Amino acid sequence: MDEELRSLTERLRAEAGASETYERLVATGDLDTLAAVLTEPGQPLWARELAAFRLGLAGDRRAFEALVLLLNHRDPPRCAAAAHALARLGDPRTARAAAALATNELRVAYALHPVRLLVRLRAPEAVPALITTLQRRLHPHDPYRRVALACVEGLGELGDARAEPVLNESLAHPALAEAAVRALARIPGRKSSRRRTPGRR
Repeated sequence: MDEELRSLTERLRAEAGASETYERLVATGDLDTLAAVLTEPGQPLWARELAAFRLGLAGDRRAFEALVLLLNHRDPPRCAAAAHALARLGDPRTARAAAALATNELRVAYALHPVRLLVRLRAPEAVPALITTLQRRLHPHDPYRRVALACVEGLGELGDARAEPVLNESLAHPALAEAAVRALARIPGRKSSRRRTPGRR
């Protein structure tokens, strides 16, 4: 069993309690049965999540809308599971949706997993979205340091020279400086290798 699926089923079993529906959704191999859960009224959240996740792993694009909603959920385990399923889904709309969520300032508290998904996808939308999100985090007392750090680390992994200016700005922020140094070092042939380092103006 997929390790993420194992983790998800254990978590949702606790939510579902002694539910026959839960056992049916875990056991079924019928994708139409799973897809029906996403459109039937009155289905609990755990059932929709389980159905969408399993459809996502199967590459069934009927899961897309449900997984995008879960990617921006207030509960981090749901976001993480949705990101994993979306990465496996292979829907061409995924990167655009993740970029929209990552750059939505009204939902920035839940942007961590969209950011990480963009890095994993390595889609054309990834670098511009991460640059935008990180730039907005570089003001004093911003409370979303985990999001900023994920952007810095992701830009380093992507190794795109367009990220160099915002990564250089990140050097001035103690919580980001070490990661920014590592990220800058991963940009091939960067021109600013001798620019300021942490603590140097």
